[in-house]
Amino acid sequence: MTTTQQAELSVGPIAYDDTGGDGTPVVLLHGLAQDGTVWRHVVDELGTSVRCIVPTLPYGSHRTPLRPGAQLSPHTMALLIGEFADALELGGDTVFVENDAGRIQQLAALRPDRVGRMVVAGCEAFDNYPPGPGGKLLDVASRVPGGLAFLAHVLSVRPLRRVPGTGYAVMSHRPVPHDLIDRWVEPLRTDPTARALLHHYLRSTVRTEMMEAADALRTYDRPALVVWGRQDRMMPPAHGRRLAELLPQGRLVELDECGTLIPLDRPKALASAIGDFTRDSA
Repeated sequence: MTTTQQAELSVGPIAYDDTGGDGTPVVLLHGLAQDGTVWRHVVDELGTSVRCIVPTLPYGSHRTPLRPGAQLSPHTMALLIGEFADALELGGDTVFVENDAGRIQQLAALRPDRVGRMVVAGCEAFDNYPPGPGGKLLDVASRVPGGLAFLAHVLSVRPLRRVPGTGYAVMSHRPVPHDLIDRWVEPLRTDPTARALLHHYLRSTVRTEMMEAADALRTYDRPALVVWGRQDRMMPPAHGRRLAELLPQGRLVELDECGTLIPLDRPKALASAIGDFTRDSA
């Protein structure tokens, strides 16, 4: 039975869903301007075979406020994920799965002992940072006064979400369900503090940090799986192959009819890959 809980961290509380049980902990991490609901079908598919832990990270679509004055960068967000795992006392058998962002690569580079196993599922990597059209749109919006508020307003208009090559439309092979986008956009549209957190995060991006993380991953000699969509228009499929090759224990799974948002485009295939990897790398 899934329960919603909070972990008290240095920046404040982080809400997370936990399916519980005695199975291997699998931490499912989402990207910017999203929350843990992007994983809802994958969690259903994994069932009771593992313990799914799904935090909603403070990427602008969160509803649990952090402490006043809290600010986060990609670097500190990576460390915050490690702090979250420490707070829950997750062991070395934990599998960290990330979609869209690149923080688990940074955490594995900074604290390889914390990341026992990882799955990189269609993430920013190497020099694709900010990644593709979607990442560059957020980057531009963060440079214009009121840009993030305007972008959130545009994305709240349902017909505009389907414009090809923009927003969430460029991230998936199939249309992202309206109920998810409604949920993700609301905090950015209505909460200035949530927008300010995302703004600071975007303005704190260091262009070279994903290349630096990739260099460190060459010595990450632990089980790693790379899952990529062959139709990904934001994260080049060649980057998935390159990541799998540089990771000493890297494996690669490529999926058809699939873009960046693999948890929505191919949830059954992704859950199967996670389940097989969790079992085979135990």
